[in-house]
Amino acid sequence: MTSKVVDIETGQPADSRSDRSDEEENRKDLLYSVDEVPPWYLCIILGFQHYLTAFGSTLTVPLVLYKHLCIDKDTVGLSELISTIFFVSGICTLLQTTLGCRLPIIQGGTFAFLTPTIAILSLPEWTCPFVEVEKGRNVTNLPEPGSEVHREMWQARLREIQGAIMVSSLFQVFIGFSGLIGIMLRFIGPLAITPTITLVGISLFQPAAEKAAKQWWIAVMTMFLIALFSQYLRKVNVPLCTVVKGCGFKRVDVPIFNLFPILMAMITAWVICAILTVAGAFPADSKAWGYDARTDTKVDVLFKSDWFRFPYPGQWGLPTVSVAGVFGMLAGVLSSMVESIGDYYACARLAGAPPPPVHAVNRGIGIEGIACVLAGAWGSGNGTTSYSENIGAIGITKVGSRRVVQTGALIMIILGCLGKFGALFVTIPEPVVGGMFMIMFGMITAVGLSNLQYIDLNSSRNIFILGTSLFFGLSFPQWMEAHDVVNTGSKIVDQIITVLLSTNMFVGGMIGFVLDNTIPGTDKERGIHSWRKLGESVSSDAKADMQVYDLPLIQKYLDSWTITRYLPFCPGFSWQKRKPTKENTSNGIEVNSIFDNTDNHHKVDSIVDNTDNHHNVDSKVEINDNPHNSTDDTSFYTITEKAADTNL
Repeated sequence: MTSKVVDIETGQPADSRSDRSDEEENRKDLLYSVDEVPPWYLCIILGFQHYLTAFGSTLTVPLVLYKHLCIDKDTVGLSELISTIFFVSGICTLLQTTLGCRLPIIQGGTFAFLTPTIAILSLPEWTCPFVEVEKGRNVTNLPEPGSEVHREMWQARLREIQGAIMVSSLFQVFIGFSGLIGIMLRFIGPLAITPTITLVGISLFQPAAEKAAKQWWIAVMTMFLIALFSQYLRKVNVPLCTVVKGCGFKRVDVPIFNLFPILMAMITAWVICAILTVAGAFPADSKAWGYDARTDTKVDVLFKSDWFRFPYPGQWGLPTVSVAGVFGMLAGVLSSMVESIGDYYACARLAGAPPPPVHAVNRGIGIEGIACVLAGAWGSGNGTTSYSENIGAIGITKVGSRRVVQTGALIMIILGCLGKFGALFVTIPEPVVGGMFMIMFGMITAVGLSNLQYIDLNSSRNIFILGTSLFFGLSFPQWMEAHDVVNTGSKIVDQIITVLLSTNMFVGGMIGFVLDNTIPGTDKERGIHSWRKLGESVSSDAKADMQVYDLPLIQKYLDSWTITRYLPFCPGFSWQKRKPTKENTSNGIEVNSIFDNTDNHHKVDSIVDNTDNHHNVDSKVEINDNPHNSTDDTSFYTITEKAADTNL
């Protein structure tokens, strides 16, 4: 047995006192904590800020998918898809902040679903004829873009994606509400997650390159502007007037470049392209290089789109389901779940809330699964996941109010109903979009690789697993797309195998998972210790704030039901294994973890209260701890955090 030094006065591990003081200082610096409600006008302003922060990632999804969906030149259809994903993101955010983990976190489209979606749409029956023409192949009887025949063409593909997302997301609902996510994460380590997330970014290089290549100078300029705002000017503050609780109006210096680098870069590049278009710098011939950088090629969509359009479930028709599509989407579902868990812990820390207990994490994953089902039903063409972008905004603005994010969700819903709003983004020049893709997809790749900091890179075992999973995850799906070699005699089985083996993140992630769990290696070598250390302790003040994770309105009724102790998504489940006592509640040393089990968890039943048993040395007590538990100070939330520090 090993021992851990605990301070008698605070009841905290001695090596975590500095962390606790940092958290308490962060809580005091907050203008508004999770449960506090700012004035309505501040809610609107700050809520709109959260919307703008998530703007880049949300807009990227439909701009990647529309070619594969065969929307092509149907600009009105693309504007409707953009409005739908913003509308659905608002609904999903309201669900998560109200019934899910109840942290101030934005839900939006996820890149994890893009790779399997593209793999499904690459099947022979869903290949887009417009894409075939661009590849130089002879295709006849192409419909007129925007016609009823053309709309039915892309809507049929979208219905296939809808069905796959809805059914596969039921798996996430089950995993979340059953509490199995903790068991799964005991076997999924950095060497499985690294190739999965990394290959999401790398596999999207082709759409980024295609759009950027339409005018490289504009694309590079957009990349430079994003780098300028997010990196070089990130510490430059702009003086603004704000309202401080109890102090009235006050001047504050806001790092506006660090808050909205994507939005500011795109607007700047957009304006420059408009000036160059008017000046005649870009060719007027639609077949000439650089024509797509013009800002007047898609202006007609602003006149064709409706002022008001309410997205509704089944707006593209009744979703269709195929077994191959469902299995293909499962890879995206699993990746999205792991990413979201990391964001929950990061958001709780910056918002002044205690680390989310097991029931909050389970409920958050379950509600996210329901949100993905709704996203599929509405036809956004994508699922949903938590956004780390707004977590970074919370750290900068010091406003962690749940109500602010809920207001931002309402803004998303309202703007999603304005048809002209979605149409406006369709007019963005494609080279500008390509430059944005270059940065954002590169960031996804880098975030995946950043998980390597938790493993031993001097280990030949780890180097072998990493190299094999990445290289095979890149090469084999590419070969699968070029060769129709799967022929089992069953069309359904052929489609399942083809979709799975054509999905880079599935192939690379599965290779990493199998090798990491079969090749002998210590937990420290594999980086598993860092994944299992989930907030060993929490201050007494934070312990008293555990009610932030309680369900609204019905909590008092749930507390009166004994059965809630056995439901992994109910607050009562947190105390199933050990009911709170006066000693440990006052000292705030208990934290439930999604990794907890009866043999290996970071819990101390009580502070030793018998003075004869105290081994007092400088006001400290030696308390036995499980030797399998990590003493690494790295918290789990940093492992899967999706570039919160970059605010991109």
